Amino acid sequence: MWRALALAGLILAAEAAVAEAGGGHAVTFMYHRFGESDYSATNVTLEQFRAHLDYLDEKDYNVWPLRRIVEHVDNGEPLPERTVAITIDDAYRSVYEEAYPLLEDKGFPYTVFVATEPVDIGLSGYMTWDQMREMQQDGNATFANHTASHDYLVRRGEDESDAAYRERLRDDITKARERLEDELGSEGTIPDLFAYPYGEYNRTVAEVVRELGYVGVGQHSGAIGRHSDLRALPRYPMAEMYADMEGFREKARTLALPVTELEPWDPVAANKSNPPRLRVTLAESDARLDQLACFVGLQGQVDVEWVDRDARIFEVQPPEALSEGRTRYNCTAPSPERGRFYWFSQQWVILPD
Repeated sequence: MWRALALAGLILAAEAAVAEAGGGHAVTFMYHRFGESDYSATNVTLEQFRAHLDYLDEKDYNVWPLRRIVEHVDNGEPLPERTVAITIDDAYRSVYEEAYPLLEDKGFPYTVFVATEPVDIGLSGYMTWDQMREMQQDGNATFANHTASHDYLVRRGEDESDAAYRERLRDDITKARERLEDELGSEGTIPDLFAYPYGEYNRTVAEVVRELGYVGVGQHSGAIGRHSDLRALPRYPMAEMYADMEGFREKARTLALPVTELEPWDPVAANKSNPPRLRVTLAESDARLDQLACFVGLQGQVDVEWVDRDARIFEVQPPEALSEGRTRYNCTAPSPERGRFYWFSQQWVILPD
């Protein structure tokens, strides 16, 4: 009896420790193409992908559907250690021909975000609806919304009113939802997950996504934790240059830096003040904030200015203006556990004048 009570006490203590540490953390990886060397910016080699899956398998990671991770975060439920999700954007043909057999062999669940118009018109290089139905029937594949058009959503027409802009966004996202439901399942079958094309969003886009009932998913780096913003959850992009095993292992073990407030939040706000000054407020954690380091694109490590150390408020502003396109501020701090880091990334989108 006493052994059972002791064991129960240990379990409760472990659960309490997880909750105290922030409810647990999960990492989401994002892929596009597999074995398509002509597209190195969005491709992983088959050797890299096999190595990633073998590592998750051998190290007993909990590979969950992204939907399940989001439900835990949204409901305030703790996430177990070593939890990851595998996601794939755009529904390229190599997903079916190369990734699908490898994922099925491992029995790992995964989520494919589908831009529906290229599929509907039979664009070369994309999967067909029949192939997606076959993947879905095997039980591990989930298909979700990536718009119909795969357009640059943050680019508003020169004379486009706010109402017209919002309506265009709603139409694009709703059309994709309807096509996914028509081809792959009835209402409720398709998860309320939305991946921003190119990972780009602004406040208006994020508001429309949430109004339509979606959790937004970006492609800025970092782990997911209980403080993560459901308007724009982070994912680690996997491409040949960044998919080596050393980096993959490190990212799989990262923790979510507990960001409670960002100013500005809108990634396109950088256009008003370039380079943008970012103010970050953190919740309590065991992150070693005395070793907090922030990095900006090609500018490398930049200074961190502590506004209020006791309140855990800091600011970052690089010395040089950001280049046109997408850039990130990546901030990391060591965990007390050796070789493990808290990670946060803020994306910026610098639009042409």
